Amino acid sequence: MLFGSTQHRQQGMGGELMSCLRVAIADDHAVVRAGFKRLLELEPNIRVVAEFANCETTYTWFNANHADILVLDLSMPGRGGLETLRRLKARIPMLKILIFSMHDTPAMVSQAMQAGADGYLTKSSPPGALIAAVQEIGAGGHPLSEEAVRALGEAGRDEHAPHQLLSSREFQVFTLLAQGLAVDDIAKRLYVSAKTVANYQTAIRQKTGLGNALEMFRYARAHALVE
Repeated sequence: MLFGSTQHRQQGMGGELMSCLRVAIADDHAVVRAGFKRLLELEPNIRVVAEFANCETTYTWFNANHADILVLDLSMPGRGGLETLRRLKARIPMLKILIFSMHDTPAMVSQAMQAGADGYLTKSSPPGALIAAVQEIGAGGHPLSEEAVRALGEAGRDEHAPHQLLSSREFQVFTLLAQGLAVDDIAKRLYVSAKTVANYQTAIRQKTGLGNALEMFRYARAHALVE
């Protein structure tokens, strides 16, 4: 069953049975994935069952396979980490997703948690923090790095800003527009039609009152939404 418990049992050193967490890793850097895998599999109750380099492969794998926890980077080719998080949570609510990302801006952390992330860790965290976060999520917790806690606090002070009205998909398109990408380029990156992106653009303008890419860029920089 896709939505049932997927934890396997294995023999501990003392002969006792222990739960084995099945973990999948999605990050577009092969060296990073390899490092994560080696680190996690040092733990006797963690097994890395899959690795992904892009969002589409990640989503497709979960159509036919299962894991207990997905460690997900936000900066991924394809639809992007935020959209993949949203899609997977909508389809498999029981899947636990830990965001492990270089992004620590209030908007990105807030968007990820609103989209259903079970925890958020920044890549500036010490190596042991990843193991601890996976173990905590496996036990039903919601780990947050210090940077993520600080970002959420700052996001709370910005809760009435116009960009907070955007859906996760609109926010993704907004940040790409703010970075100067054309509608056609965004459509290719997100695997949608240019018309769909144009519709998002219209909704973004209506919700934020920002009329063009330059205004979006200035707003995004002022609110630390883009690097």
